[in-house]
Amino acid sequence: MKEKISILIADDNLEFVDLLKEYIDQYDDLDVVGIAKDGMQAIDMIKSIKPDVVVLDVIMPNIDGIGVLEKLETHKMENKPIFIMLSAIGQDMFIQKAVSLGAEYYIIKPFDVEVLVTRIRQLYEEKYLSAFSNRTVNKNTEFAHAHALDRTYDIEVEVTNLMHDLGIPPHMAGYQYLREAIVLTVKNSKMFSSITKSLYPAVAEKFNTTSQKVERAIRNAIESAWSRGNLDTIDSLFGYTISYTKGKPTNSECIAMMVDKIRISVGIR
Repeated sequence: MKEKISILIADDNLEFVDLLKEYIDQYDDLDVVGIAKDGMQAIDMIKSIKPDVVVLDVIMPNIDGIGVLEKLETHKMENKPIFIMLSAIGQDMFIQKAVSLGAEYYIIKPFDVEVLVTRIRQLYEEKYLSAFSNRTVNKNTEFAHAHALDRTYDIEVEVTNLMHDLGIPPHMAGYQYLREAIVLTVKNSKMFSSITKSLYPAVAEKFNTTSQKVERAIRNAIESAWSRGNLDTIDSLFGYTISYTKGKPTNSECIAMMVDKIRISVGIR
């Protein structure tokens, strides 16, 4: 494999792109080789630069991300890049359309950039190993793999959507901590048996902070949602267990209810 994975970012949100590029550039094995501000520019740069990976936003001026995939579908590309779609839209119809046009991954905003970096490496390695061993993969198998991706992706999408529905502000530190706590607990229910000794420390380690700060930040995020969030979603999630008028749920109550909902959504028993 090459020393560096070349990446083209196509997104019209320049502030977001600058932050994403700055984050990616800190890794020695990744190289942002271009930035496209709209769909037409993305098509031209994909053809000229020939990046290994294209991080492509769905909503863009001139031609959207789906349109970019449709245009490139008509061109015979010798080395087709890996397409990772970014969007605040999580409906199945958009995901299926993107995957049917060749996208390998679809990630919902807001997201953990570390997850994106991990997926870039995984998808690149899979493509390289597949080409190296001259393996052929049935198109239906490709679709099923890309659409399902992995259980982790399903969990992350469901958690992000649920937190958005509850109205938890994504700019708060507690948003990331709570999101990570739920994902970890869905994957390993034993984490919940000792929140203070296992779950909070695990979240704290990932974000290079302390368990106490994780606990307080999650508390603030829950209180913020309770004060300014979507009351209908809150009632549907907590209504049968916690009375909205009697006070906010504890951290453990909130995590437990959200974990149960996610496990049902992704089919984990």
